[in-house]
Amino acid sequence: MLEIKGLSYQVEGESGQELGILNDVSLTVEDYKLVVITGPNGGGKTTLAKAIMGLVQPTGGSILWNGADITQMDITGRARLGISYGFQQPPRFKGLKVKDLLALAAGSDSLTREEGCQYLTKVGLCAHDYIDREVDASLSGGEVKRIEIATILARKAGLMIFDEPEAGIDLWSFAKLTETFQAIHRRREATLLIISHQERIINLADEIVMISDGRVSKYGPKEEIFPQILANTLSGCSYMTEGAAQ
Repeated sequence: MLEIKGLSYQVEGESGQELGILNDVSLTVEDYKLVVITGPNGGGKTTLAKAIMGLVQPTGGSILWNGADITQMDITGRARLGISYGFQQPPRFKGLKVKDLLALAAGSDSLTREEGCQYLTKVGLCAHDYIDREVDASLSGGEVKRIEIATILARKAGLMIFDEPEAGIDLWSFAKLTETFQAIHRRREATLLIISHQERIINLADEIVMISDGRVSKYGPKEEIFPQILANTLSGCSYMTEGAAQ
């Protein structure tokens, strides 16, 4: 279980004043839930995800994972506890083959070819077409993102964090990506925390967290929160409001 208590993150502005990027954020994510964090750009979503992973150090509050306080723990320590982070633009490694990347992720030189293929199959890739390929520019955005998810599965992560996974991929790859998230969730392999604006990803959620101005403005079951988000969106556009009323 992930617990965030009164988390704050402040930076110094150009005028020397403190700017609150996160302001007293508190939430609890139960095991094996799929939670989507959404909200306006610049609201603090990515900063919250990075704070959970240890990529930024909060200036206040605490983060607990399975009851252990990890607020001051470094990235390596969190990774050892089973926390993983998927970037908007996953890195590519010219000269490094997919099978070697999976072995590194698994932390085992003895990862068999069959085991590597199983991870690729789980993310919807034809394993024998990819296991010997290099993780380089020849891969599409969707392919490299699914390979990244396969490496996260190889780490046996208990908490998987994804920052706008839909960024920079085509519609076909996006459809495959949502199928991958659904499968991970259905198999109860991990707790999923996904930052996204995409309706199709939001619709996968058990719960939705809406972050605005560095605060949790809405948090609850998808069935309760998603209609509120849609209503707020429609209310900002008279054409859409009129169309919805017809």
